Amino acid sequence: MTNKTLFERAQRVIPGGVNSPVRAFRAVGGTPVFFERALGPHLWDAEGKRYIDYVGSWGPMIAGHTHPAVVSAVQASAARALSFGAPTQQETQLAELLCQLVPSLERVRLVSSGTEATMTAIRLARGFTGRKLIVKFEGCYHGHADALLVKAGSGALTFGNPSSAGVPEETAAQTVVLDYNSIEALRAIFQKQGKDIAGVIVEPVAGNMNLVLPAEGFLQALREECTNHGAVLILDEVMTGFRVALGGAQARYGVKPDLTTLGKVAGGGLPLGAVGGRREIMDQLAPLGPVYQAGTLSGNPLAVAAGLATLQLVVQPRFIERIEATTRSLVEGLAAEARKAGVAFSSQSIGSMFGLYFRAAAPRSFAEVMQADKERFNRFFHAMLERGVYLAPSAYEAGFVSAAHGAEEIDDTLAAAREAFRA
Repeated sequence: MTNKTLFERAQRVIPGGVNSPVRAFRAVGGTPVFFERALGPHLWDAEGKRYIDYVGSWGPMIAGHTHPAVVSAVQASAARALSFGAPTQQETQLAELLCQLVPSLERVRLVSSGTEATMTAIRLARGFTGRKLIVKFEGCYHGHADALLVKAGSGALTFGNPSSAGVPEETAAQTVVLDYNSIEALRAIFQKQGKDIAGVIVEPVAGNMNLVLPAEGFLQALREECTNHGAVLILDEVMTGFRVALGGAQARYGVKPDLTTLGKVAGGGLPLGAVGGRREIMDQLAPLGPVYQAGTLSGNPLAVAAGLATLQLVVQPRFIERIEATTRSLVEGLAAEARKAGVAFSSQSIGSMFGLYFRAAAPRSFAEVMQADKERFNRFFHAMLERGVYLAPSAYEAGFVSAAHGAEEIDDTLAAAREAFRA
């Protein structure tokens, strides 16, 4: 079977032929790649072609694909049971480890996805404060809950409008959308409507509009305004958790949120998310409090086993530091190859996340991300794909490096880029 015939078959029974939109390659054109197996830093597609992988299942595969310790843990768990729908010792162990690694967590509720975690965090913020308004930032993605599928209007300080059919305008109107990294807009909305704001949710390092780093003082301003006005600060670390630092972006930047959402690495590649934070807020969750949340597969033993095994690798000495050095060598090498080719290009990284931009300087906001040359990225993407390097199929997604990537993979990637920049 070829990728083309598999895609044609999938489109007959699955909307768009994919189970998550970005996989369809609509942003870059062409036929999506159907993968059959993975090992370490590599993927193999249905046609038997091998790729160096910089997507990592969109972040979870920090140890590399099918790491023996993770696979063994999942196999052992599956041999005992696939699901209980009841408490297990292992889910408590995972919650204890998350609280140990992320200092702002005093209580944790395990869920089944990052979207479910952020949805629960929003509900908690509203239930705890008795307020309705949520503040988010343009370009930050927090899953597909109705209240978070909003986009900004014409002004920098605006109520959200639905960015998806099926989201009622009155629901989107309860979300205020600001420019990422705009401290001025943040202070203005709190001055105007601080008493109505239940919470602020943000990717502390944005990874869903490509990689955008927080400006100096931005995260600190969020903490200050939320504290001064009694709002709940939610750091969405589904992507950044254990990627930018062992304690997440909050540890790296020294900002303590009220609530944190986790996923991806925390589940080791299986469906798992978590929301955690201050005890008095978390204790508002049922069965202790009036904020309802439930999930039949929450704390699923297979996902918990994968998460525990992955985190036990992550906590090893210099694990994160080694990947960060590898990631830095990748982005510096790509920038050097672009300069040689005379291509307008920039790149940056933090931890094991990286961003590539076809513009002269790394962007600081959603508007600047949109100024990048999308068509030039698309050509580069396909040229790299032909040469066996799998990047995110969109100019607006961050990339990921794993502990399995080494000097050989970086050298091969740079050799491919040398040709791709001239394509």
